[in-house]
Formats: sequence, C-alpha cells, structure tokens
Amino acid sequence: MTTDEKRKKKLLWQLPLLTLLIVGTVIIVRQQQSMPYREAKGFIFGTTYSISYQADADYSQEIVNSLERVDNSLSMFNDKSVVTAINNNENMKPDELFSEVFRLAMIVSNETDGAFDITVAPLVNAWGFGYKTGIMPDKHAVDSLLQLVGYTKVTVGADGLVSKSDPRITLDFSAIAKGYGTDVVARTLDSLGVSNYMVEIGGEVVTRGISSKRLPWKIGVTKPTDDTLALQTDLQTVLNVTDRAMATSGNYRNYYYRNGLKYAHTIDPKTGMPVQHTLLSATVLAPSCATADAYATAFMVMGVDKAKAVLDRHPEMMAYFIYSTPDGENAVWFSPSLKEKLSE
Repeated sequence: MTTDEKRKKKLLWQLPLLTLLIVGTVIIVRQQQSMPYREAKGFIFGTTYSISYQADADYSQEIVNSLERVDNSLSMFNDKSVVTAINNNENMKPDELFSEVFRLAMIVSNETDGAFDITVAPLVNAWGFGYKTGIMPDKHAVDSLLQLVGYTKVTVGADGLVSKSDPRITLDFSAIAKGYGTDVVARTLDSLGVSNYMVEIGGEVVTRGISSKRLPWKIGVTKPTDDTLALQTDLQTVLNVTDRAMATSGNYRNYYYRNGLKYAHTIDPKTGMPVQHTLLSATVLAPSCATADAYATAFMVMGVDKAKAVLDRHPEMMAYFIYSTPDGENAVWFSPSLKEKLSE
C-alpha cells in the first residue's frame, strides 16, 4: 500500500469520528442555548442578594443553604453563629468557613499594614452611635477603644481555637462576609455544573461565562454623590466582568459634617478616627470576591497613593478609584490592565 493510500484510509477512519464530534458539539451548544436563565432573590447578611444562572433545574434551595451556612458561621447578628460564640468567649472550635475567612483576613491585614482589621468594630460602633446622636467619641474614648483593636491581638492556635489578648475583643467580618458569601454561592453553582451565572450580594459580584444576552456580564460602578436621593442606577462606568469577582467600598453615602469638615464612616484602625482623604469609592476586581471585598475596604482606609503601592505588588488584582480633586470635582484612576474591560 502506497503512502497516499495509507493517508486516504486514515482519513476515511477519521471522518466519521470528526462528524460525530461536530454533531455532538452542535447538540451541546443548542442544549445550552435552550436552557433558561433562572433568578434567585432574597435577603441575607442585612442586605439583598440577586442571582442569575442558566440551568435546567431550580437551585434556589441549594443557594439558600449556602447562604445560611455563611450566616451561621460569620454573622454577628446571628445569636447562634460561630463568630458570636467566639465573641462571647465560648470554647468553640471554628468551622471551616470561619477558618478560611480568618486566614484571608490576616493575609490582607498584613499586606495593607493593618488598614483592614476584623477587630475594628468597637470604634465603628462608637462613631456610628455618634452619627445618630451628634455626640462624637472624644480622644479618651477613642484611646480606650484602641486597646481592644488590632488584628495581631487575635490568633488561631494549633488546636484550631481562637485566642484573644483581651476577652473584650470582638471580631466583625462584615467587611469581608458579603464577598465570601458570594464566593460560596458561586462554588455551589460550580459544583452543580452551572457554567453561566452572576451572583450579587449587597453589591459584591462573582460572574462566570455569559449572560442571557449571550454577552459578557456587565457590572455598573455607582457614581459617588452626596445626594441621598440619587438612584443606584446613576453609574460612573460599566465594566465587562467575566470569570472575575468584583467588590466596591465607598464613603459617599455615610458621612457627617462637623466644624466645616466632612467625616466618612470608614475608620482607620490605627488612629481610631474616621479617614480624611480624597478617595470616594474603591472598586476591586480579584480572583475571589472575599479578596476583592477586603481590599476595597482597606483601600478606603489607605487612600489612592498607598492603595496603588499595594496593587503594584498584586498584579492579579485590578482597581477603579473615584476621588475628589482640590477644586471639588470627581476624578478617576484605574489599573492599566482594566482599560480593556471598560464599557464606557
């Protein structure tokens, strides 16, 4: 048999296989296109959630179960949660969710020189109470509370138990729990074989695949404004976000004026005081939403310049900052690698 005859014979064997592969691919694509996009909405962690996913089956219960697992571990407002037990100094070994978030929180705290700190709750509460009553904590009160703040004052031992340098120290995961909850739901959908979805909890987002419009998911960044009546649909920009997580933190909704100065709700864990700098909003894109959530919070404490230095060390993250200029106008800075994702 000549070489040409061998090639022809080989091709004849390959053609049916190739045809079968093409037909199978067409069938799979058509099945995927015919699958409906489903919606799941509700209330969790003191905020709303909205989830869109493409699947033949309804996975609403699986989604709720995932959210409840996070709530039962990390919510300070859940009397039976793991974090509540630890804050009450009960001898409880944390579950896997608590341990995972605690480890990530410590990493972000180290990377941001303590700008992110899960022990800052007493100061946040003190200033928040002041917002409502008009009586702000004085220096003595702040100094006293600072004794109970500091991420290095909390550790997890080899036995898995949490150790606090002072039993009055409390842990608050509110600046990372929404992002983590978003990740947990995304993992659940991944495990169920869902390849196209958007999970959003309180503005924190994880996306995979494409939307029902057969296009990349588009996520808006809200325009910072002091107008409390402004709609959330008043957007600064829209980002094409696919297979990424995104979180935003901002000072423009919660603030007060005193002696002509504007004080934001973000508290610097080191000084115990509300931050005063030009950064109005920090949007972070990262491989996980918990990471994006934590760094967005840290960046609001650090300000633009220090945040840029952190981003230089972490090319896996991208950020979109909105800040105020000396003349009172809003300006924008974003990671160069984010430019192709802008949908303006």
